[in-house]
Amino acid sequence: MKPSVWPASWLNAVSIYLDRRVLVILFLGFSEGLPLALTGSTLSVWLREQGVSKTGIGLFALVTMPYALKFLWAPLIDRLRLPLLTRLFGRRRGWALVTQAGLMMALLGLASTNPATELWWTALFAVLVAFCSASQDIVVDAYRVEVLDENRQAAGAAVLVLGYRFGMLAAGAGALYIADFHGWRVAYEAMAALVLVGVVTILINQEPKVAVSPESLQREQHVADWLAARPHLSGRMAALLSWLYGAVVAPFAQFMSRKGWVVMLAFIATYKLGEVLAGVMSSPFYVDLGFTKTEIANVTKLFGLWATIIGGLLGGLLVGRVGVLRGLMIGGILQMVSNISYVALAWAGHDLSALAVTVAVENVCGGVATAAFVAYLSGLCNVAYTATQYALLSSFYKLGGDLFGASSGWLADRMDWVSFFLLSMAGALPALILLTRLMGLESRRAAPAPAE
Repeated sequence: MKPSVWPASWLNAVSIYLDRRVLVILFLGFSEGLPLALTGSTLSVWLREQGVSKTGIGLFALVTMPYALKFLWAPLIDRLRLPLLTRLFGRRRGWALVTQAGLMMALLGLASTNPATELWWTALFAVLVAFCSASQDIVVDAYRVEVLDENRQAAGAAVLVLGYRFGMLAAGAGALYIADFHGWRVAYEAMAALVLVGVVTILINQEPKVAVSPESLQREQHVADWLAARPHLSGRMAALLSWLYGAVVAPFAQFMSRKGWVVMLAFIATYKLGEVLAGVMSSPFYVDLGFTKTEIANVTKLFGLWATIIGGLLGGLLVGRVGVLRGLMIGGILQMVSNISYVALAWAGHDLSALAVTVAVENVCGGVATAAFVAYLSGLCNVAYTATQYALLSSFYKLGGDLFGASSGWLADRMDWVSFFLLSMAGALPALILLTRLMGLESRRAAPAPAE
C-alpha cells in the first residue's frame, strides 16, 4: 500500500479499527475460521477416540480437498444470480446466506454420525462441511475487498486474520471442552449454532457497491475485439470464450511466462510437506500418549495460538531483514528441526511440560515459515491478476498438502512414533533443494548483464 493512503496520525490509525466496515470483517473472519478445525484437528481427536486407525485418520485429510479446489466454482458464485435471494439481499449477501445455511446443516449432519459404526457417513458430512466452508470463503473474501476502500484494506486484512484465529480457537479448544463434558454430538451442534455469528453479521449490514476498474474494462475490450475479428464465434460460444480468457487463460499465461515457473509450483506444493506429515498425526499422537481433550485444548489450542502469533511476527521481521527467499530457507530449516520436539515428547510420554515445549517449538517455527511463505506467494502475483493467481497458488499448496497428508496415517501405522517423526523431518528436504534452485535463478536474474 502506498504511504499516501496510510493514516496521518496514530489517532486516525486506531480509529480505523473502530470503523463499522472494518468491524464487520472481524466477525466474518470468525465465520471463516470456525469450520477449519471441525474437519481437521478436532475431528481427528474424535476419530481416534472412536478407535479409527491412524491410516483412516490420515486419509481423512482428503475431506478438506474443497479448500484446494474452490477456484473451480468461484466464477460461478461470482457471476450466478440466485432466484429471489439476489434481489432481496444482493449478490454477495445472498450467496453468503446460502453457504452459511448449508454449513449449519452439514455440521448438524456431521454431529449426528457415529465414526465407530458410520465412518462413511462421517466422511461424507465432513466433505460437505469443507465444501460449504470453502464456498463461504469465496464470498467473504470478495465481500471484504468490495466493502472496504483502499485505506481500510490493511486494517480489514488484519482483523480478518484475528477473527479467523478466534474462530479456529472456538472450533479447537471450545469444541474439545464441550466434548469433554457433554459429548461430541453436543460439541458439533454448538459449533453449528456459532455459524449464526456470520449470518447475523450479513443480515445487519449492506451489500457492497462494486466499482468497475479501468483495467477490467480494457481487458474485456481486448476480448471483444478478438471475438469481433472472428464472426463465426458468436452468442453463447463468444460469451464462454470471453469468460475463459479473463478468468482462466490470462492469469495462467502470465504466470507461466516466468522462467522457472515449474520449479515454483513444485516448491509451493512441497514447502509444508514435513509440517503436514507431522501435523495430521499430532492429535492422534497426543491421544495415544494419554492426554485428555481438556489438556490438548489448553496446550495446543490456547497456548499454541499465542505461540503461532509470536512465530508469525518473528517471521515478518525476519523477511524484512533478510528477504523472502532467505526467510523461506531459514523457516524451512526451522520447520524441519522443530519436528525433533515430537521425538522428545514421545520419549517423555504423558508430561504436560514436555507437551507445552513441543507445541511452543512447533508453532513458533511454523509461524516463521508461514509468514515467509505467504510473503512469497503474494510476491508471485501480478498486480492485474492478484486475486485469481493467489487463489490458484494457495489452492495448489493446499492440494499438495492434502495428498501428502493422506499418506501420513499409513506411515504412522507401520512404525513407532519416534521413527515416524524422524521420517517427517526428511519431508522438508525436497522443498529446500528446490528453494536453492529458485535462489540460483533469482541471483542470475539480478546479476548485471556483461559489458559488450
